[in-house]
Amino acid sequence: MADARYYGTGRRKKSVARVYLIPGTGKITINKRDIDDYLDMETLKVIVRQPLVATDTLGKFDILVNVKGGGYTGQAGAIRHGISRALLEADADYRPVLKAAGFLTRDPRMKERKKYGLKAARRAPQFSKR
Repeated sequence: MADARYYGTGRRKKSVARVYLIPGTGKITINKRDIDDYLDMETLKVIVRQPLVATDTLGKFDILVNVKGGGYTGQAGAIRHGISRALLEADADYRPVLKAAGFLTRDPRMKERKKYGLKAARRAPQFSKR
């Protein structure tokens, strides 16, 4: 049990997070930086910690995260998804709690592609009668 390491991959929008849970004191490291240095907004830190609070494992695991792509909000969502999957690997009894909270569901919403004849995905050129 000395080398116990639990892995989970999380995705949201364009972000992909590779999450490792290691039994420890509760330190969260994102891209080799502390969570307080990496994420500015308190709401994003709350989003990242949600699966740990739901399963009552807040101080039991050190979390190492490699995340790339997207913005801070998408990355926070990807980290939450990855932590949830890693917690399942650590203990399958957490499944009902995480599933009920919706942390195991991959959010399918993505950016819509730009269409020809339009200025953006749905934004049409300005219409004038004359």
